[in-house]
Amino acid sequence: MEVALVHDYLTQRGGAERVVLSLARAFPEAPLFTSLYDPDGTFPEFGGLDVRTMPINRLAPLRKHHRAALPLLAPSFSRLRISADVVICSSSGWAHGARVEGRKIVYCYTPARWLYQPDRYLRVSGRPVRTAAGALRSGLVRWDKRAAASADSYLAISTVVAERIKKLYGLEAEVVPPPPAITPEGPTQAVAGIEPGFVLCVSRLLPYKNVDAIVQAFQALPDERLVVAGTGPQEHALRAIAGANVSLAGRVADAELRWLYANCRTLVAASHEDFGLTPVEAAGFGKPTAALRFGGFLETIEEGRTGVFFEEPTAQAIAAGVRELLAASWSAEAAVNSAARFSEPQFVERLRAAAADLADQPLS
Repeated sequence: MEVALVHDYLTQRGGAERVVLSLARAFPEAPLFTSLYDPDGTFPEFGGLDVRTMPINRLAPLRKHHRAALPLLAPSFSRLRISADVVICSSSGWAHGARVEGRKIVYCYTPARWLYQPDRYLRVSGRPVRTAAGALRSGLVRWDKRAAASADSYLAISTVVAERIKKLYGLEAEVVPPPPAITPEGPTQAVAGIEPGFVLCVSRLLPYKNVDAIVQAFQALPDERLVVAGTGPQEHALRAIAGANVSLAGRVADAELRWLYANCRTLVAASHEDFGLTPVEAAGFGKPTAALRFGGFLETIEEGRTGVFFEEPTAQAIAAGVRELLAASWSAEAAVNSAARFSEPQFVERLRAAAADLADQPLS
């Protein structure tokens, strides 16, 4: 069975890029097609893979600012043609538009945010990108729905995403949760200047992640320390509002992230997530989470067993949730057992089975 992989773009370090690395381990011989590839901006493991870029990748500024490529991505993927028995499209809005000669599986993180959640997704984009997105929206919606209809099988990262796929495309999607990328197995390295016993936030620094509200919450928690691991457009603004009990660690290596998970007291997450990967990673280290009652967190956190929820992403609600969590006792064993539901071997087995099932079906 010949398999090929497709991903929207490889320009950042996020949960989707980690899933692509898991897909590459599931299909180690598969080439990986993408629009834009910035080796310095994404995970170094991609350097060992057969990454094949499109002509748009020659436009170097777009590799640093992928949102500016929005008007060019749909035609780029429409011109991409792949010959393989099964093509797995890792997509949040672009890769599912690739033309294939065999079967197509779409592993969907969410239907395109730039079309269906533009206020959240494009808030950090410049006015020209927002203007272009508005002008192109109706045509892109038609393109997006044709691309979705071209798939033989849709897989969703969570129930909430499966529901969106059903609502927008009229397609049934099987839920196949992604695996945690950071587990206790592997090297650890202490982060300079950080002492154990802190509350941890792991997030890209984007508006819909609500890290600003978490930072503000710790003004009401002067006896607790917050460590934020991650980078993004809001980093400068967050440093301006961070109190003395807040440390912005920036980009950390995986060994440092393991150390942060192992040495924190708890995780806090206030983003509007489609899955909610970081609570799974924290649980693998035996740590509970205080999180926004939204989306994928409802599937990755067992309330009262591996964490607590707060109802809105405000500083007041977040502070109350962190207080509640720190005041309670939590079983590290229960957290580790909960995280085991999302292992990479289970993910790999399900994706290989899905590809094999499609490969065995004759093309019409």
